[in-house]
Amino acid sequence: MRSGAIGSRWGINFQVIVTLIDTSFIFSYSCQTLKKALLLAALTWGASILQAQTSLPKPMVDDFNNYTTVGEMGMTVTNFGILGEGWNNPAQPSCRYKQYGSAREMVEMFSYAGLWIGAIPVRDGIEEAPRVSTAIVDGVFKSGEEGFEFTTSPATGDTIQIRSTISSASTSPLARYFSLDAVSHQDFIADFTDRRTVWTSETGSTTSIPNHTPLGVDVHLESYAWSHSFMESFVILDYTITNTSEQIDGHGWDLKNIAAGVWVDPSVANMNYRSVFEPGSGFSWYDNINGFDGSYDANGYPRNIGYQFDYDGDDGWTQVYFGVKVLGGTGVQAKSYPEWQSNPTRWYSYYNQWRWSLPENMTFPYFNMPINDLQRYEKLSYSPLGDPLNTVLPPGEAPWLESPNSWMILESAGPFGANNSNGELITHPGESVNVVFALVGAPWSHSAIREDVERRSDLRKNADWAQKAYNGEDINGNGQLDPGEDQNFNGVLDRYIVPAPPPSPNLAVIPGDGEVTLYWDNFSEFALDPVSREQDFAGYRIYSSTKTSSATDQYTFLAEFDQVGDELGYDTGFDLIRIKDEAGQPDSMVIQGKSYFYKWVNSGVQNGWPDKAVYAVTSFDTGDPETGLVSLESSKNENRTPVIPGSPAVEDLSEAVSVYPNPYRAHAQWDGQSQRDRMVWFTRLPASATIKIYTLSGDLVDQIDHDGPTYDGTDIRNLSQNAGPEGIILAGGEHAWDLISQNDQAIATGMYVFTVENHQTGKIQVGKFLVIK
Repeated sequence: MRSGAIGSRWGINFQVIVTLIDTSFIFSYSCQTLKKALLLAALTWGASILQAQTSLPKPMVDDFNNYTTVGEMGMTVTNFGILGEGWNNPAQPSCRYKQYGSAREMVEMFSYAGLWIGAIPVRDGIEEAPRVSTAIVDGVFKSGEEGFEFTTSPATGDTIQIRSTISSASTSPLARYFSLDAVSHQDFIADFTDRRTVWTSETGSTTSIPNHTPLGVDVHLESYAWSHSFMESFVILDYTITNTSEQIDGHGWDLKNIAAGVWVDPSVANMNYRSVFEPGSGFSWYDNINGFDGSYDANGYPRNIGYQFDYDGDDGWTQVYFGVKVLGGTGVQAKSYPEWQSNPTRWYSYYNQWRWSLPENMTFPYFNMPINDLQRYEKLSYSPLGDPLNTVLPPGEAPWLESPNSWMILESAGPFGANNSNGELITHPGESVNVVFALVGAPWSHSAIREDVERRSDLRKNADWAQKAYNGEDINGNGQLDPGEDQNFNGVLDRYIVPAPPPSPNLAVIPGDGEVTLYWDNFSEFALDPVSREQDFAGYRIYSSTKTSSATDQYTFLAEFDQVGDELGYDTGFDLIRIKDEAGQPDSMVIQGKSYFYKWVNSGVQNGWPDKAVYAVTSFDTGDPETGLVSLESSKNENRTPVIPGSPAVEDLSEAVSVYPNPYRAHAQWDGQSQRDRMVWFTRLPASATIKIYTLSGDLVDQIDHDGPTYDGTDIRNLSQNAGPEGIILAGGEHAWDLISQNDQAIATGMYVFTVENHQTGKIQVGKFLVIK
């Protein structure tokens, strides 16, 4: 699915042509069995489809406004099987990595992605033709079109639910979602089904879903995201698929050899370089390369990562990878393709790609787009690339690696079944299977245009951390609890248990004129490690965003303070930062009802810069010398706080209100790429005021209402792109203007006059500024 903003790409009303084809490599589904099923299907499908015209007794409430915020992978998750938001809203990431990076680092990975589930229905012992239910397919444009086959569940109020392991004592916005049932720092919970064959709007009107014959499944999705520095580059998707076919006809059917996959419409692109939202920017869907990494991890299991990257890296603006990987599922994983072939009741992961909406690819005939359920099931359960594929093949053997285009990704796994019945994997009505994926982001490990294994090392590292997170106590990854692996001695294989640093402290950041003051509490010092169950806090580190345009790192290290005598760090102690009373005794500062015990001031900071004053305080632990575990540090994104230094609000207009920069020259260093990313600041404002801008002839250009205590800068695009979940903290006496008139037009060059009215005193001050193109 593509955003409506790309008219020519989405103008095609793609009609799926339903054909039935011979195939001999769909798990154990033989040609003879398939032909028999097709003959039976020709006689029975008419009745089956009539029985399956299920309209659930509730309107659908589509929830598509939630996206992960705790890590560097900002990804939209919906309650109807789709991931991403289609690049319809510039303020909401579809799948953005790094979402808290600099403009050169914020790369969108895909417009949309979605779940595919396929299986062979077995009714009264007779196998039918495979069916596949899809959240989305190539060429669809809106809900109700072919391919949108998952809808919200029959339950009322089944929007996205949120849980978090972040303590309710934290000031994090996610603390209000604290739950003992949470798995990660940010869990999204969603339930949806394929049993509905008509869409029911909130007004009660219905629309049939074209060419949809339900498998009869309900899906429970839990997505997990963390802010730990070693876990912030991926989101895990944990799907539980339940056979609910009995709710269609009262009897139901078995599902044989379930396969599931994530379909992705990727286009790795930096919108700050060439934006899909800016006509004429040069944005292209067709400059990406797909690859497949079939290397093996430390446990001897294939990584099998499907990935995409921008062909030339866009002059350094788009040097990242997007990857998809299967982490696990019901049953035993085969360690190799030959092992799966000799034991097809084990599951394996598969990779497929094809060009956008291209059913027949004469250049790469093994990369054809599937256009019906049989072809989709084939893609879900087989990869033309075979095994092993440990490195990128030379161009002569893999010519698509030299053929940039709009390539799709399908990463899948199977077969799955709740039961092994005489060598067949069967899921009866009411039974469930599980399959888990990771969506991974990573920077290029070197900047050379030529893609190789070394450049992909960070992608492998991040994917391996996702695998470790999923494995939990299953250290060797074999799917069972072996002696010595039961870390909490409960006799159960627990997933998602990993060592963790102490959480970052609660942080308050106060901007001033040319300085920023940081306050934080001692919450981190009492945290228990989830594995050792010991307090292993060691110290704090202070960071800010980079201050120079030539710097390539996301953060600048400013200071470190650590405990004395633990043989780690500099043994500085905390005396230099501890808040003290007049007698020199430890004290605290109360800010908005919260007590803070430490203070640090960053002086000499330039006012007004939109992305040069982002601050974070992290915590780090002692590590574990006995096990060889190095010291771990919390994520800078846990308490990442964007501020903009500037003048505090003035009580009256005794000081002259002014504008900076003055004169304003177009394409100032803090400007973005478009006219809407320009900005000037009004400074030394009262707390509450009205700003009016006029031409020299007296025409009103724009009017701004300033309220210092609540102004967070998000009305300006250049600022909103750098905002955190709570906006941007400003000093209260400054307000930005994007040089766009009240008629939504960019202003012309020339001299402008402004007035500022103090709401408290009624006084008005007049000034002027110059705009030079």
